[in-house]
Amino acid sequence: MKTRLLQTILLAGALFASCAGDREITLSASDPHITYMGRTAVTPDGNVAFNYPGVTALLDFEGDSVAMLTSPGSGSWMVEIDSMAPVRINVGATDSVITLGRDLGPGVHRARVAYCIEGYEHHPEIRGFRLPSGATVHPAPVKGGLKMEFIGNSITCGYGTEADSAQVHFSYDTENHCLGYAYLTARALDADFNMVCRSGIGMYRNYNGPREGNDKETMPLEYDYTMLYDHSQPWDFGRFTPDVVCINLGTNDTSTSNYDIDLYEQAYGRFLDRVRANYPEAKIVLLTGSMLSGRELADVTGALDRLASSRQGVYRFDMTPEDGSMGYGADYHPSRARAARMAEELTAYLRTII
Repeated sequence: MKTRLLQTILLAGALFASCAGDREITLSASDPHITYMGRTAVTPDGNVAFNYPGVTALLDFEGDSVAMLTSPGSGSWMVEIDSMAPVRINVGATDSVITLGRDLGPGVHRARVAYCIEGYEHHPEIRGFRLPSGATVHPAPVKGGLKMEFIGNSITCGYGTEADSAQVHFSYDTENHCLGYAYLTARALDADFNMVCRSGIGMYRNYNGPREGNDKETMPLEYDYTMLYDHSQPWDFGRFTPDVVCINLGTNDTSTSNYDIDLYEQAYGRFLDRVRANYPEAKIVLLTGSMLSGRELADVTGALDRLASSRQGVYRFDMTPEDGSMGYGADYHPSRARAARMAEELTAYLRTII
């Protein structure tokens, strides 16, 4: 069987519909045959909305093609069909249908579509899937038994992982969450996951924030909501109860020399207690890596060590600090190779505690 993944958008939604007529099978975004991972909300129109990276949809079916309906300009997605290598697809401002695969041949196929950038500026939605006439939809794919939540900043988002130099500055074209350590770790452990992350975000202050801390848009101020910067939809913590929570915050808090490590530790402790209240049985892992070094690394690791030592079920792990030996991504962020190494390190550690 030969599978061909398309790297471009083939048809806009209206054109697709006019050519297809009633012969095709259309599944709404909330169809029970579709499995989702990540923080999502259902819109009044029945679409699935979100804006954190890593949100994933899974569909099992028989048919020789499959397409996903999405909001125009929704951004970038990583698409996998069966065991083929993932392909990145970018949705333009006038596109609304992604052809995920065609000429698939007989048998049961699995489509996996993961959002691979930060979406708070793109407002992405999944609006459904289309299959050809005569296709068969199979029961919703079963998610892995392990549940994980990752809370972090640009490193967790996959900032710059597709860039080939530290001199490249941020763009969505080089951001790919699916090449970052968090997504790769979750995949390696076959985990169901939620990603709660934003480039530049901190625990008590964001990148280059004031010494006394930021009074908005830090992780503690955004964490309780389904979507970043949208406080109209509180997140229902009963929807997802992780077995493991990994927190990687501190790089932006210490991004410039005017930080106050005591304020960082106090804010982190308060946030850690909130996470514990939401997830009484979870194992919580406090991370560093890989952009911290020198005084900043020493200050952050010291604070995290103290926080972990005073709480039950809280663990510590430091990924190898960056030394340039594996290249850099954009703005000295982890390269694709470094992110993969970080995932290997973290996966090996997590296997010892779960």
